[in-house]
Amino acid sequence: MGLFAKKNSCGSASQRRAKKETIAHLSQFVASRAGVAAYYEAESTHNPSALVLVAMDGEWTRRKIPSLADAVDVAQDLGIELYEVTRSGYPRAMREWSAKRAQRR
Repeated sequence: MGLFAKKNSCGSASQRRAKKETIAHLSQFVASRAGVAAYYEAESTHNPSALVLVAMDGEWTRRKIPSLADAVDVAQDLGIELYEVTRSGYPRAMREWSAKRAQRR
């Protein structure tokens, strides 16, 4: 079962805890930053599917998510727009923010 799977609403205690922690983190990110949008990254051979939240200034956070349907639900619950990275790409502000952080290292 996936992190947000609805077929087995009980799930294991660790799955419920992980879901609660993920939702809390994403909610806090949205509440504390301006202009946040969500970007869904489909699963690849190297990475699981993920939801990336990007603020207006480019700051971002990424969390694993089982499916696009779950990403849609989370974005709706958070009241933010959802984009698919394969269709829209990443926002310029995110790339610039990441480049600035890489230069500081």
